[in-house]
Amino acid sequence: MIRLPFCLVRAPHLTRGAFQDYWLNHHGPLVASVAEVLRIRRYVQLHSLPPEASAGLRASRDAPAEYDGVAQLWFDSLDDVLENGRRPEAQAAGRMLREDERKVIDLPRSPRWWGEERVIV
Repeated sequence: MIRLPFCLVRAPHLTRGAFQDYWLNHHGPLVASVAEVLRIRRYVQLHSLPPEASAGLRASRDAPAEYDGVAQLWFDSLDDVLENGRRPEAQAAGRMLREDERKVIDLPRSPRWWGEERVIV
């Protein structure tokens, strides 16, 4: 199983609440609408709590500020992901999602990467 974690920093013009509302109620359904085309097996949104909820945890680890959320997407294999780049319908779905992301996500400050799950517990 291949996973894409996407750590989200909201666009500067949005409050955290406005960002999370849009992400859940607009962007989430967009992802769901193209999940089959993009071969997404699972999509989860992790919405951060208010900063004060994590202040002690961050201080105990000398950690930076939290993200506004983390999107997690699962795929069966890296081959499925690479195949998306060769299929016109997947390319169109990816463009549509990126256009929507640009409205609410500070993309240059929002890291993402591919990883392979190693379940420990």
